[in-house]
Amino acid sequence: MSIFAILASLATGLMLGLFGSGGSIITLPALIYLVGVPAKPAIAMSLGIVAVTAAISSVTHWRRGNVNVGVAAVFALFGAIGTYGGARIGVVTPVVVQLGLFAVIMYAAAWRMLKPATVAVPAATAIQGNGTLVLGGGGGTQMGPIVLHGLVVGVLTGMVGVGGGFLIVPALVLLSGLPMKQAVGTSLVVVTAKSVAGFAGYVGAVAIDWGVMGLFTAIAVGGSFAGTFAAKHMSADSMKRGFAVFLVVVASYIVIKELL
Repeated sequence: MSIFAILASLATGLMLGLFGSGGSIITLPALIYLVGVPAKPAIAMSLGIVAVTAAISSVTHWRRGNVNVGVAAVFALFGAIGTYGGARIGVVTPVVVQLGLFAVIMYAAAWRMLKPATVAVPAATAIQGNGTLVLGGGGGTQMGPIVLHGLVVGVLTGMVGVGGGFLIVPALVLLSGLPMKQAVGTSLVVVTAKSVAGFAGYVGAVAIDWGVMGLFTAIAVGGSFAGTFAAKHMSADSMKRGFAVFLVVVASYIVIKELL
């Protein structure tokens, strides 16, 4: 790989460790524009790379108490189901539609992260500090918003070939009421499950360059440790603003490069 592709690999891990998302936002364009991988194989490989990197990074966050196990389990389960279905749709979707949708989703996520919001956790749902999700009366219906978000985000991210953290983190902050740092750690668990499901949906339908994928993954894992360390020393507000600006920059590049 070129020096730029290697730097992109490091940045992939850095973004996942720092923000709990953003890995595929770097990986996908890097595989297409720097390594020369065709779009659909690049989408599949991006999911595989992010799955491994996010899994390793999520362990570190879990050890620090930054993973809400209850929310992660529900979001990951339904997100994986939606992602597998979205990946099967993505196999037959025109590339220009996939990349265009990719850019639109990033703009929307950035807007949500920059928009001031007052987060309130529903009365029937309480998230305890020890990482468990406690439901009030009414059974599982209170989980409806998280389940729906998991399915919708899963389908979208399966189609465009990303782990979906840039959608999951805002959802966890705004919908589930998690603090930013806990949302990052929880997002990594969800991203892992969804990326595995998405990768499985593409395997056999597109050609995978296992050598490039393995090398990219190894370098990204190293970057994830640096990102996790940096996240420990950053404020939640700085992380949100930085992540939103990054989304706008990358989305604008894709629009200019692919659509204009």
